[in-house]
Amino acid sequence: MSPAEALLNIVVLEDDLMLRERVLLPRLADYGFKAVGMETAAGLFASLQAGLPDIIVLDVGLPDIDGYEVTRQLRSRHPELGIVLLTARSETPDRVRGLSQGADAYLSKPVEIELLAATLHSLARRLRGKWQSAPAAWHLDAQGWNLVAPSGGNVALTKAERRLMARLVTAGGEAVGREELMASLSSNVHDFDPHRLETLVYRLRRKVEQGCGMPLPLAAVHGEGYVLTSFG
Repeated sequence: MSPAEALLNIVVLEDDLMLRERVLLPRLADYGFKAVGMETAAGLFASLQAGLPDIIVLDVGLPDIDGYEVTRQLRSRHPELGIVLLTARSETPDRVRGLSQGADAYLSKPVEIELLAATLHSLARRLRGKWQSAPAAWHLDAQGWNLVAPSGGNVALTKAERRLMARLVTAGGEAVGREELMASLSSNVHDFDPHRLETLVYRLRRKVEQGCGMPLPLAAVHGEGYVLTSFG
């Protein structure tokens, strides 16, 4: 990566030739970015073998690979990259999916170039902090509402998921009994259906794997409870 003050190298992955070559690239150049354009995900991945840009701006509707999948692969292979999704899909589920796969920002088309440029500059500042102290393990954010994978992918937690994860994290790699976990979820353990705990764990595992592209290191301990086997 280039120094923070020189973070200008952008790859624009957009299959619309007119939008890419007549609008995005020249306008981004006006804002001081060194932007190059590409049409396919295959071309992008091939180019990364020669070196990484600072930020990739990509469309969801690509001709060869779904943009969400491209984001997931980029985030898992190159966690230091900045990723901005640029798409006509503006509904909340689409935004959540894009951000969960590891995108740093999600902008809707038609995008205002001023907003895109401001987003890129803001992302550059955030990346500077990541490079200085990037965690290399699973961790919760400062408020405990967001679970972040080593790849940089993340998922937002519900209240119950947050309580479950908080109890497991404080165990420091030791197994936590089912009753203790149920106590963290309810003030009355005796009225708490144990199947609710199993269902919560199952849904959390599935949610994390779908959102982060890798399994949560949460293992069942036979006859006891659950343990986080690797956590920062």
